[in-house]
Amino acid sequence: MTPAVSTVDGSATTSPRRTPGASSSRKVLQLLLAFSERRWEASVAELAATIGTPVATTYRYVALLKELQLLEEGRAGHYHLTSQVMPLARAAQLANDMVRLARPAMEEAARELGETVMLFQRFGDAAVCADRVECDRAMRFTFEPGHSLPLGVGASGKMLLALLPEIERDRRWASIVEQRGTAVRDELKQALENRYAVSSGELDEGVWACSVPVQTIGRRPTVLSMAGPAARITEEARQTAIAALQEYAIRIQRAITSYSL
Repeated sequence: MTPAVSTVDGSATTSPRRTPGASSSRKVLQLLLAFSERRWEASVAELAATIGTPVATTYRYVALLKELQLLEEGRAGHYHLTSQVMPLARAAQLANDMVRLARPAMEEAARELGETVMLFQRFGDAAVCADRVECDRAMRFTFEPGHSLPLGVGASGKMLLALLPEIERDRRWASIVEQRGTAVRDELKQALENRYAVSSGELDEGVWACSVPVQTIGRRPTVLSMAGPAARITEEARQTAIAALQEYAIRIQRAITSYSL
């Protein structure tokens, strides 16, 4: 049995067991997952380097995905996903009961705080936006569901990284410190102690964000976040937003607990 490792918020993360006899299938799916909003097109050589297969083999995988109309060729020699994958994304969102249970609290939070409120979940080395509620102000921060960012980057990425078991955080330190410097260690320590993380201009210039954990048992690590123009969010408003998000996170936790009973 693969052991489950508890996170600091009481949830469990399980290292997935590799399915025997599925090497080729695994590579095809890794190829599909190699695409993101940061790399929406790629050449066969780039895909081969990403998934670690010979170029000739990667061509076969690409041909299969083209046959299923999941990939198509754009500019010469570069491939991108087709709209065929969009129903999959919608199905994933509809099946996520965390999103459904959190939505009422998120809508109220967006109205009270007057800024965009988001729900992020950890998938591997990424923080993925599962849902977001925009405010009704003319100037607002937009972060579409499905958008991802690396762990350790931005308020949400830092809070999710801080929630990892120590052994998992240690495995990721080298690359994160290389990219962001040693100061990130202190930021994560503070995030753990204070139960919130903040960022200013890390992802988008002029944007301030904060993130708090949603404590869940046996579920995917999740955080509740808010973001908006730094110029209109005073220091007092920032402290108010953090406290309010923590209260809304507790409401979401209660909704999840009631749903699970």
